[in-house]
Amino acid sequence: MNELITMLGQSGSLVGYLLIDMAVAILLLGGIRYTMGFISKVDTTDELAEKDNFAYGISLAGGVAAMGIALSGAITGELAGSYLVELIGMLTYGVAGLVMIKAGRYIHDKFALPDFRKHEQILQRNISVGIVDAASVIATAIVVRAALIWVEGIDLNTFIALFCAWIVSQLMLVIITRVFEWQYARNSAVSFQATLEAGQMALAIRYSGYLISTAMSVTAASYFIHYNAQNLLVGIMQWAVMSLILMVCLTLLTMLAKVLVLWGINRREEVEDQQNIGIALIELTTSFSIALLLMALMT
Repeated sequence: MNELITMLGQSGSLVGYLLIDMAVAILLLGGIRYTMGFISKVDTTDELAEKDNFAYGISLAGGVAAMGIALSGAITGELAGSYLVELIGMLTYGVAGLVMIKAGRYIHDKFALPDFRKHEQILQRNISVGIVDAASVIATAIVVRAALIWVEGIDLNTFIALFCAWIVSQLMLVIITRVFEWQYARNSAVSFQATLEAGQMALAIRYSGYLISTAMSVTAASYFIHYNAQNLLVGIMQWAVMSLILMVCLTLLTMLAKVLVLWGINRREEVEDQQNIGIALIELTTSFSIALLLMALMT
C-alpha cells in the first residue's frame, strides 16, 4: 500500500490523465441509453421499466458493452502532453466510436439482415432479434477498438484509417452472414432471416457467436499491419486481405472444434429443429474460444 501511495505521489500527472479518461468514459457510457433513445425516438424508461421489454434491454445492453469496448481502445495510458489535449482526444475518439457503432448497426440492418426491420422487431419483444442486435454492435465495437489502438495521433489520416477499418469490419460481417444463410438454406425451406424473425433463439445465439468471433479475427489481422499515415491505403488493403484469410482459418478451425466438443451430437438438428439453447451456447463459446486463441497466436 505504501508503495502504491509513493508511486501515485510521483506520478500525479498520470493520475490526472487517468481521471480525465475515466470521467469521459463514464459520461459517454451513461449517455448511451439516452442517445439510443433519442435517435430511435423511443422512451427508454417506458420500454425498460414499464413494458419490461427484455428484447430492448438486451439490445441496449449490447450498446453499453460496445461503447465500453470501443472506449477501452481510446484509453492508452500514454500522456498526451496536456490535460486539454487528453480531454479533446478522449472525447473525439469516444464520439467517433459512438458514430461508428451506430453506423455499424445501420449497415447490419440494411445489408446483413435486410428482410425485416430489426428495430420494430425489438419493440415487439423479439428476444432473438435483440440478441443478434447486441452481438452486431459488440462485433463492430471490437474492430473499432482495434482500429483506435492501431492509429496514432488525431488528424485527418487518423479518421480515414478508422473509417477504412470500419468498412473492412462491416464487409466481413456481411460476408459471414451470407455464408451463414447459405449453410442454413441447405437444410431448411424457410430462410434464416424469416426463422430469426419468428423468434428462434438458439439460432440467434449461434449466429451471434459467428459475428463476434469474426470481429475478433479482423482484430487479429491488425497485429500484422504497422500504421503508416503516409502509406495508409496499402495498410488498409493488407488488413482486408489478412482479415479474409483469418476469417477462413477461423471458420475451418471452429468447425473442427465443434465436431470434437460436441462429438456424437447432431448439432443441426439440436439447434435448428429442436431449438436447443444449451447446444447453441456451446457453439457460441467454442467460436469465441477459437477466435481468442487465434488472436493470442497472432500477437
